Amino acid sequence: MKQFEVPAFFRSGLLSKVKAERKTADPRKKDFSPTQIIMGDFTFVLARHFGFCYGVENAIERSYKALSENPGKRIFLLSQMIHNPAVNEDLQANGISFLQDTHGNQLIDFKELNSDDIVLIPAFGTTLEIEQRLRNLKIDIQTYNTTCPFVEKVWNRSEKLGQDKHTIIIHGKHDHEETRATFSHAAAFGPALVVKNMQEATFLAQVIKKQKSSAEFHAYFNGKYTPGFDPTVDLNRIGVVNQTTMLASETQAITDFLRQTYIDLYGPQEIKKFMADTRDTLCYATNDNQLATIGLLNESADLAIVVGGYNSSNTSHLVELLEQKFNTFYIKDASEILDTDVHHYDYRTKEMRLTNNFLPSTNKPRIVLTSGASCPDKIVEDVICQLLRTRYSDAQIETYFQNFTL
Repeated sequence: MKQFEVPAFFRSGLLSKVKAERKTADPRKKDFSPTQIIMGDFTFVLARHFGFCYGVENAIERSYKALSENPGKRIFLLSQMIHNPAVNEDLQANGISFLQDTHGNQLIDFKELNSDDIVLIPAFGTTLEIEQRLRNLKIDIQTYNTTCPFVEKVWNRSEKLGQDKHTIIIHGKHDHEETRATFSHAAAFGPALVVKNMQEATFLAQVIKKQKSSAEFHAYFNGKYTPGFDPTVDLNRIGVVNQTTMLASETQAITDFLRQTYIDLYGPQEIKKFMADTRDTLCYATNDNQLATIGLLNESADLAIVVGGYNSSNTSHLVELLEQKFNTFYIKDASEILDTDVHHYDYRTKEMRLTNNFLPSTNKPRIVLTSGASCPDKIVEDVICQLLRTRYSDAQIETYFQNFTL
C-alpha cells in the first residue's frame, strides 16, 4: 500500500514501532487481537488497528503539498479537512481558510473567490452543486481534491445502482458532510433516501409493506429524500450503500433486515429483482478499526479511553462499541486529563463532562486505548504520557519509552 508523506509532528515513534512490528508479524491483517504495552505499573491494551487510515493520510499529504507548491497564493478548504481539531488548527495556522463549517454554513462567500485561488475538497468529498459553483468560478477542483477513494467507490456504486433503476438507500447521518456529498451524487442518477439507524429502517420496512402511508413516509423522512420521491414506486427496487464512517455491522444489519422484508413479501427466489447486493461498498479501514475494537472486548481492563475529534462519526462508534463492556472516556487529546480527573465528551448529549478520580485505585491499572481514523498517533502517544505522569516523572517516562519492547 502507498506510503504517504504526513508531517513528522503527527507521527509517534512509539506507536510507529508498535504498528510496524504488528504488520511484520501479521501482514495480511488476520489477527485482530490487541497489543499490550507495559510501562511501569501501567498496562496499555491497544487496538490492533487505530489512527490514520488511507483516506486521511491521502488528504493530509495533499493539503500540505498545496501549501508548499503554492507560496503566496490564497488557499481555501471547503470545510474541515477531517474531523480532528489538531489537524484542522495546524492547517489554519499555516494559512488555509475554511469556506464552510461542518454543517455547510458559509464562512466565506464563494463570490470572494477568483480563478487564481486554490480550493481543497476535503476527504469527505462535496456535492455536485458545490463542484459546479467552483467550476463556474474557473477554479481547479481536481489537483487538490482529497476525497477519500473509498467514498468515491460508494459514489460509483450509487451511479451504477441508479442506472439500473434502483433507489439508493444511504445508511448515514443526513447532516454529515460525507452523506450530503453521497446523497448529491446518488440523486444525479435516481431517487435516494438517507436512513440513519435500525429504527428508521424499521419504519421504512413498514412503508414497503404498505403498513405506513406515503404521507407518513414523507413526514417521517422529511429532508432526507430526493424531490418527488414516491414510496409506492421508488421502493420497489433498492440498493443500500453507506456513509463510510458508520458502523459496518449496522449497515449490514439494516441491509439484511430490508432484504428479509422483500423476501417476506415476494419470496427468496425473487429477491434479486428487488434488492442489489452492495456488500462491496463497505470501507476496509472503518471495518478493520471496528473489528479491532471488538477484539478489545475480549480483554479485561479497568477502563477504556478513545481519542479523537468530538465531531468524528467513526470515533463515536468506537466509543459505542467499547462502552458495552468498559467505563469509557472519549477525549480529544491529553489536555483533557487533569491528573486524576478527566474532561470527556458524551456523544449522545453532545456535552462535556468532568469525572473525578477516573483512574482505578489498583496499583497496576490496565487501560484499553484506541483512536479514530482522523486522530494523529502523536496525540495518542501524548495521552499515554499524560497518564504516566500521574505516577512518574518525565525522566522516568523517557526511560520507559527508550527501553520499550513488545
